[in-house]
Amino acid sequence: MIVLGLVLLVVGWLLGISLLTTAGIIVLVIGLVLMLAGAMGRPVGGRRWYY
Repeated sequence: MIVLGLVLLVVGWLLGISLLTTAGIIVLVIGLVLMLAGAMGRPVGGRRWYY
């Protein structure tokens, strides 16, 4: 999710499409939260790791 967020963010920024930039930021933040929760050993949605 982090990579997808970064790709959407860069593509949205390069093409000037604010919707893609916003979606990229949202997906990036969700990916970082899930990564942090997994790193703390806390299962999220029944899964301990998301990779």
